[in-house]
Amino acid sequence: MDQLQLYSYWRSSAAYRVRIGLNLKGLGYETIPVHLVRDGGEQHAESYRGINPQELVPVLKHGDRILRQSVAILEYLDETWPEPALLPVTSRDRQRARAIAQAVACDIHPLNNLRVLQYFDNTWNVPQPERDEWVRHWIVGGFAAVEAMLNDHPSTGEFCEGNIPGLADCCLIPQVYNARRFGVDLAAFPTIERIDRACLALPAFDAARPENQPDAPQPN
Repeated sequence: MDQLQLYSYWRSSAAYRVRIGLNLKGLGYETIPVHLVRDGGEQHAESYRGINPQELVPVLKHGDRILRQSVAILEYLDETWPEPALLPVTSRDRQRARAIAQAVACDIHPLNNLRVLQYFDNTWNVPQPERDEWVRHWIVGGFAAVEAMLNDHPSTGEFCEGNIPGLADCCLIPQVYNARRFGVDLAAFPTIERIDRACLALPAFDAARPENQPDAPQPN
């Protein structure tokens, strides 16, 4: 098998998604850290723009192939290594899993991504408390919708879709990490909290945690 290399930043939730997917598949990979803050952000370097013109992480290199966009990478992994599957069997259930994943990846995450917060700071001089409140506002609104999609739905099991972790969980758990980081009270989202606990009890999710990455700051 061609080598897998993941261009990642320890606290990037998009990279976190792909780490979970790789771990669930049991695929070994090399982490290539891209520090999103140091020296103005290594993702803006000319050398990295050649890898990803969007100047974002993650990027997954599979041999000579360069793969971009976290959810598209996860679906590539599922098509290239079908077992264990990240998506369920039926079209109806696959659509639901994708809908939950995209509710996070397309609707919640882009509004509180690093480049948005840096624009608020560098261009509009928005104070930190207002930036943090912006993040919480969109996470809470998005989680309310995701909670409704999960709560008491017959397809919701131990995980977002049934009793096997998959695509939706890969996207949800990193966003829960972000929610805690910004002080969101998760008590209003008991189903999300329950699924988060079930996922983080699994080695594939635990190994993907931000604090367990090789580029994470080490405690003093």
